[in-house]
Amino acid sequence: MCEKFLNYNWSEWHNFPDPSKGEYLYAPFGLGLNQLRNVKTEEYVLFGKGINCAYRISSLLPKPYGQGTRNNLEKREYLLKNLADIQYRTISFLSKSEMDITEKEIKKYNLHKFNS
Repeated sequence: MCEKFLNYNWSEWHNFPDPSKGEYLYAPFGLGLNQLRNVKTEEYVLFGKGINCAYRISSLLPKPYGQGTRNNLEKREYLLKNLADIQYRTISFLSKSEMDITEKEIKKYNLHKFNS
């Protein structure tokens, strides 16, 4: 995977939880960035930010499994279809401006399947 991301204070990679199995999501309830990868295809899938990182990640899954609030159906369907191969990690922030700066830095790499 890309060495460019080593400069950030990421959590460990976690398997994306399968809500149909009652699995748990481990993510900050406050400000944070998240990044998803597909371990089978070895590609970064997407990243995003949220004022409540845990809620933002859960919104990636379509209803009835998640919040289902994302506007991009293609992202949600990809995630559900590949759920067994998806991992995620997060970075927690205390300041929104620091989070926004870090998001812009990561976005400029343009390495994600869904570069949002």
